[in-house]
Amino acid sequence: MGVAVWAILMAVFLGYQGFCLLSDDDRWPPITDIFRDVIRYPAGRWVLFGLWLWLGWHLFVRTLVSPFQG
Repeated sequence: MGVAVWAILMAVFLGYQGFCLLSDDDRWPPITDIFRDVIRYPAGRWVLFGLWLWLGWHLFVRTLVSPFQG
């Protein structure tokens, strides 16, 4: 089930990125442009770094140290 959810999320991410890059309309910015605008400022870099740490903790460390392990 988890693999299917990750596959769907990656397909949506790549589909949106591809749609934005192939579209002639500038209303939809690609994710790379959004990240570039966010990391322009130090506060944005810290927020992205914090989100990266939080995501890594919940995806990898938390699954390895489960309270239900016996």
